Amino acid sequence: MACQSLYLHIPFCVQKCPYCDFYSLPAQEDLMDRYVEKLLAALERLPFPMEPLETIYFGGGTPSALGAKRLNRILEAIHRHISWKPQAEITVECNPVLAMEEELRQLREGGANRISMGMQSVSDQQLRVLGRRHTARMTEEGVEAAQRAGFQRISLDLMLATPGQTLEDIHRAVDTCARLGVGHVSAYLLKIEPGTPFAQNHMETQCPDEDGQADFYLEAVEALAAAGFQQYEISNFQRWGQIAQHNWRYWDCQEYLGLGPAAHSFIQGQRRFFPRDLEGFLKASNPWNLLREDGLGGSLEEYVMLRLRLSEGVRWDQLAQRYPQYDPTPLRRRAGELPSQLIVADQQGIRLTTQGFLVSNTVIGTLLEAF
Repeated sequence: MACQSLYLHIPFCVQKCPYCDFYSLPAQEDLMDRYVEKLLAALERLPFPMEPLETIYFGGGTPSALGAKRLNRILEAIHRHISWKPQAEITVECNPVLAMEEELRQLREGGANRISMGMQSVSDQQLRVLGRRHTARMTEEGVEAAQRAGFQRISLDLMLATPGQTLEDIHRAVDTCARLGVGHVSAYLLKIEPGTPFAQNHMETQCPDEDGQADFYLEAVEALAAAGFQQYEISNFQRWGQIAQHNWRYWDCQEYLGLGPAAHSFIQGQRRFFPRDLEGFLKASNPWNLLREDGLGGSLEEYVMLRLRLSEGVRWDQLAQRYPQYDPTPLRRRAGELPSQLIVADQQGIRLTTQGFLVSNTVIGTLLEAF
């Protein structure tokens, strides 16, 4: 089957957050214009067969920094060269800014139907520490603007175990998500990435230790569940069936095509990536020639590792359908040797518990020894 998911990396931010390790550069108008033209040219020269898309995802960076007009030009080119299914999920990441309703309305008219917004916190003081440019009130206004613009699928990001955060802050943030009527929350622990300003300033000394991080995570899971958000992945929660369809395809080890500097792909059984080099991408006569191979994808071990990020875990029937030659007995046996508070192993399959998610790397690593 040809690929049905497309990721576009938009490597621009108005201001880079001090904890962020994603590839991004300052949002300059001329640079963004050149980048859009290069993306349009690349979409005319797709080197892989594509079927009508089920998911399109604009990630970054801050994709909304491009503005609705540029983003809609890209969507028009995608529709012209690939097309998408009527029910396709088309996501744009954005940050809360003032007077964003008209931009969101244009995006909705251009085909986008899902917004992923970087709330991060409902404490203005914590937002300042995180280097965010918005306030808690701006997040609320942004969500309300997106709803008025016609977006029914809205996701909010919530960072956990940040400097100065309290458990009460978690409950206030979850209450805000529920009150605003969003259907999806991504709640994840702050990770201090090497080379970032946070790492250079040793911000980890102002964050909770491992036990404290576990407390924040478990508190968030419990609070989200009480507010009607069902956990379906380590860091993702939904209500009303609003799972992130694009990211689900990653965790289900399905193929996708990535375009743009730092974008990764899994297509035709091969993992590939573009270098983190915007200038090289802009200068390339054919950007697709920059793609580098990164090994085979879709192995049994990789499938198990990714599926165990999901609350559903690995189901024996799906495993047998995808890898019919594999005897799951060693995996069943290995799972049965692990503590029941970390993993559930039954006739349906194997899946991590909430406690297991906290130490998922260790648990998954132990399970992979079965191979």
